[in-house]
Amino acid sequence: MAANRATEATEGTKTVEGTRTTGSGGTAAGTHDTYDVIVLGGGPTGENLADRVHAAGLSAVLVEHELVGGECSYWACMPSKALLRPVTARSEARRVPGLPDAAAGPLDAPAVLAHRDAAAAYWKDDGQVRWLDSAGIDLVRGRARLVGPRRVAVDGGRTFTARHAVAVCTGSRPVLPDVPGLAEAKPWTSRDATSAKTVPGRLVIVGGGVVGVEMATAWRALGASVTLLVRGDGLLPRMEPFAGHLVAESLAEAGVFLRTGVEVREVRREAPGGPVTVRLDAGDEIVADELLIATGRAPRTEDLGLETVGLTPGAWLDVDDTLRVTGVPGGWLYGAGDVNHRALLTHQGKYQARIAGAAIAARARGVPLLETDRWGAHVATADRHAVPQVVFSDPEATAVGLTAAEAERAGHRVRVVDYDMGAVAGAFLYAEGYRGRARMVVDTDREVLLGATFVGPGVGELLHSATVAVAGEVPIERLWHAVPAYPTISEVWLRLLEAYRGD
Repeated sequence: MAANRATEATEGTKTVEGTRTTGSGGTAAGTHDTYDVIVLGGGPTGENLADRVHAAGLSAVLVEHELVGGECSYWACMPSKALLRPVTARSEARRVPGLPDAAAGPLDAPAVLAHRDAAAAYWKDDGQVRWLDSAGIDLVRGRARLVGPRRVAVDGGRTFTARHAVAVCTGSRPVLPDVPGLAEAKPWTSRDATSAKTVPGRLVIVGGGVVGVEMATAWRALGASVTLLVRGDGLLPRMEPFAGHLVAESLAEAGVFLRTGVEVREVRREAPGGPVTVRLDAGDEIVADELLIATGRAPRTEDLGLETVGLTPGAWLDVDDTLRVTGVPGGWLYGAGDVNHRALLTHQGKYQARIAGAAIAARARGVPLLETDRWGAHVATADRHAVPQVVFSDPEATAVGLTAAEAERAGHRVRVVDYDMGAVAGAFLYAEGYRGRARMVVDTDREVLLGATFVGPGVGELLHSATVAVAGEVPIERLWHAVPAYPTISEVWLRLLEAYRGD
């Protein structure tokens, strides 16, 4: 399926406010205003949900007021990783014998930014719209608002009715903390950080999560002087503590100035485009050219008319495991992706879209939802128990499932096994001085994997094997028979299992 592939930008598809001209793949939205399913939000979650219900034989219309393809395609996953790949490639090349001199120079910042622009399809959604057309999914441009059960109004005066379901897939947005002078200073949000046209001389980043870490990695490598301010005592607080420690060490070696345990008290920018001054709780000040705030997100539900169906505007949507919004009579409203706050990751939103699409189609056909236990076809389970995530820092930090602390808080009896990834033969070949660490968290009652964390160069490609093990609840004794190829970094699995078995 081609949904959410924002790497194509050519002319040819015509769109106008409130309607769309389609080809042979779909019926023009202007010819009727009733659909089986109305999808609000044209990001990867909305695209995939619309595709699933349409593949099941239901008619679907997608309503989007920005670019089809959503946050991930234009301001998050695609452009940020396009910025980061040259950084990690150069870093790894510098640690391979025979290549340090060839990789010694600075990055070509204009070339990297041009590559980023191409990855974001030059902020045009023609390719995405063509995919919708080929899939037979209608598109309406405009802002959508619920105006009662199964009814959606789009600015311009048109109202649509859903026979079976309305799915809210509008995602989330950055939130600015309540700091004096911050809003007036017009700081960068994640969108600005991934789409900036030039490298700032001095950049202050507030926040030690994924966005803060990745953007500190990218912009420092591109030549900016970067200061990273973190309120807590470390980076990547949702991962195992060693992940944040290893990434912090690497950022410091790259020249990022990291300060933990600090809070911003005031922000000043005297003139538009001028320097910005950040005053900290200790009383000292930092002056920079740009300030990036990466401290949290909120659901894009504030203007959706939720109050017309008894819900609170601007709130996260509470959903059951079929992604149906609770507290709405008739069970016609669904919420998938970031808006339900279960797992704010693009791949998890697409997973939820597949589950919700299957549940909507089954209910539309009057088919009982028989597979409603954990891991069933009509229930979302992985977004709670097997969530994979890769932080594309240098080194990469990856995790799936529960951390050791989370597993213990959940009442599991666990055993934690750690291993130095640099001791694996494949890591020695990958890069001189390879630094990394692996951990698996085992439920000792059931002898299955509850979680795994890998930190080190290139470990993002290791993560899916751990995800399969966690989601499949593969017994440890069966994993012993999954033989890793030699000499690859994946041999770390054998070392972890040997340590667990006491071999």
